[in-house]
Amino acid sequence: MPVLDIGGTHVTAALVDPAARAPVPGAVLRAPLDAHAAAGDLLDTVARAALALPAGHGTRWGVAIPGPFDYATGVGRFTGVGKFESLSGVDVGAGLRARLPGRARRLCFLNDADAFALGEYDSGAAAGHDRVVCLTLGTGVGSSFLSAGRPVHTGPLVPPHGHVHRLTVHGRPLEDTVSRRGIRGHYARLSPVADGRPLPDVRELAALAAKGDAAAAEAFRYAFEALGLALAPWIDRFGAGAVVIGGSMARSWHLIHPALTAGLASAGGPDVPVRPARHPEEAPLTGAARWAQGAPDDTP
Repeated sequence: MPVLDIGGTHVTAALVDPAARAPVPGAVLRAPLDAHAAAGDLLDTVARAALALPAGHGTRWGVAIPGPFDYATGVGRFTGVGKFESLSGVDVGAGLRARLPGRARRLCFLNDADAFALGEYDSGAAAGHDRVVCLTLGTGVGSSFLSAGRPVHTGPLVPPHGHVHRLTVHGRPLEDTVSRRGIRGHYARLSPVADGRPLPDVRELAALAAKGDAAAAEAFRYAFEALGLALAPWIDRFGAGAVVIGGSMARSWHLIHPALTAGLASAGGPDVPVRPARHPEEAPLTGAARWAQGAPDDTP
């Protein structure tokens, strides 16, 4: 099963063995992607990664891509989000099929956080839980609320569209606090950077915190305690049995886990396990394959 995982900085193309619930060894290709490039250049880069896979695979693809996106029609809705703006209104499905002649009959799109969640549900940290909340922590906060292995996007049990980033905390949008820019901004307020020196990025801040930098440690604590405060009532309402965390920031688990669980507890949230992803790199790929397998034949 061929799949694509399209992110803000990279695109990954892979072949997945559905029976093994794992990518085929040697058939995972990762290439840099400029989220600010023109639409044609973006689609060309994604197609080149797809064409680099060994031939002979099926023609139904699972394609994980961040929102806002019309997953049913394959059309981008990226406006005011700081990435993929050139794809707003573009039929991404048609553009990729034209660039993959004979190799892509169906493209089954899904949100990248949902793909991650499905992969972890099949054979990762979310396995065995009928209801689970999965988060991806990177530039911002991605989220997926799974019920019996299906993403839930509507109804009173989940935030609007099933997206945590639409919540507010401390009177502000959540991603003003829980995001790359939010953590760096809070650090800058606590420890102003001298003129001419670049503001440390999140990975550097994690390293500083590990060395005892109080401002860096506080920037992480504040962000992820706030995430716990915002998330607690929704974990309770959804009846989640676990919370699973992935994304690049999850590498700083020693900073994230205590702050997040403290926020959940202070908000009176249910006592559920908060676990790191078991397959953070592979889960979006295996989840995209699972989605494509179950998609109806009329998927665009």
